[in-house]
Amino acid sequence: MTSVNIDTVRNTISQMLVARDQDASFEDSESLFDSGRLDSIAAVSLLLTLETDYGVDLSDPDFNVSQIDTLQEISTLIASQTA
Repeated sequence: MTSVNIDTVRNTISQMLVARDQDASFEDSESLFDSGRLDSIAAVSLLLTLETDYGVDLSDPDFNVSQIDTLQEISTLIASQTA
């Protein structure tokens, strides 16, 4: 995955955090959902973005929502589906 894609995903997540009165900064390995920084509504929005912008196939039987808890996991998911 290119750094542009990582920056785009990071920006999307940062905007979601700000909309929820959270600090926009986060580490690549920081939990976003399990930590409570983002909620289920944000998960749906993020999943739609991943599907629309990156072609992530959410109907894949191996997909698990835990694959989007950190930026690292999101990057891995996108890379695995665009390889």
